[in-house]
Amino acid sequence: MQIYLDYSATTPTRPEAIAAMQQVLTEEWGNPSSLHQWGQRAATILERSRVQVARLINAPEESIVFTSGGTESNNLAVMGIAQQYRTPQHIIISSVEHSATSEPASLLEQWGWEVTRLPVNRLGQADPADLKASLQSNTVLVSIIYGQSEVGTLQPIAQLGQIVHDHGAVFHTDAVQVAGRLPIDVQHLPIDLLSLSSHKIYGSQGAGALYVRPGVKLLPLLNGGGQEAKLRSGTQALPAIASFGIAAELIAQELAIETPRLIRLRDRLFDALSNVSGLVVTGDRVHRLPHHVSFCLPEADGQTLNGKVLVRQMNLAGIGISAGAACSSGTLRPSTILQAMGYDDRVAKSGIRLTLGKQTTEEDIDWTAIVLQQILARLQPQKQPCECY
Repeated sequence: MQIYLDYSATTPTRPEAIAAMQQVLTEEWGNPSSLHQWGQRAATILERSRVQVARLINAPEESIVFTSGGTESNNLAVMGIAQQYRTPQHIIISSVEHSATSEPASLLEQWGWEVTRLPVNRLGQADPADLKASLQSNTVLVSIIYGQSEVGTLQPIAQLGQIVHDHGAVFHTDAVQVAGRLPIDVQHLPIDLLSLSSHKIYGSQGAGALYVRPGVKLLPLLNGGGQEAKLRSGTQALPAIASFGIAAELIAQELAIETPRLIRLRDRLFDALSNVSGLVVTGDRVHRLPHHVSFCLPEADGQTLNGKVLVRQMNLAGIGISAGAACSSGTLRPSTILQAMGYDDRVAKSGIRLTLGKQTTEEDIDWTAIVLQQILARLQPQKQPCECY
């Protein structure tokens, strides 16, 4: 069996999205900025895609700015606000942000900005009281990830956003893992900027979007042709955007059925592994992404197993999962997310993540649980009882 359980990393491009790309590549390949018929047909596809993506989060179509993906959207949100100020100000992020948000914040810090990183509890959730206490008179932006990709925890976005709005600052959330898996309605949420990614919702890689609430001012990262309301210059990647649009439209239609199905499968996997000795759930079991399962691994021979070892063993068994810790140049580094949640460095190297999607079945879940337990048992040799004479 071949079982893919890494949907938070990327989803397979659905056939309808591939067909939309193929149509653009072979028939509607014009530049959307051109005034002739080829360009205008391309522009029609571009604006149709904008409407499709906007409807996924109940946003006005003019509020959607197409980007190359979630990373660019996060960068545009953070730097697009910061660039408006001649002197350094204050921003707040959580301590469990994706690096596409935390690294731009660190860059601002090098430029003299003050950055507050909100602590989280053992489940990875920020406390609204901490946010309220951290706001300053010069706080211009707060960015809190909606659903944490490594441990699955959902933040109380409505409550956090309201605190930010009451203070008069701009509120951004990285919703890359949430969109298409839970309903999002920006008309009823106090969100000013929201990041999306095509390849997390069965569209192609290479496209994303930033929702910009009407009236919120941003400065662009890229300057030139003035595309995307002068917020993202450069000829739009129309094949990827067309794929994004149809994927957004279809996943919105499927949400009411697919989300409960994923929750059932997620909980089935948690339950199947609940009795495995030493396997510790990470993140919040209740306030959690519907498709997300994550653990820290137990000890073997007095040492905590690292996630990379298990990923390789599962891959040999035909099952694709991911490790939370980062590996660079052969050195396994502890997960900064797990560290922020209070895990020590040794345990923070042992995180694993299994994320489910449209193709995941009950049989996949059951077989994965069996294989995972077998591998852990093999990696944790049982001590033989001493024979006394």
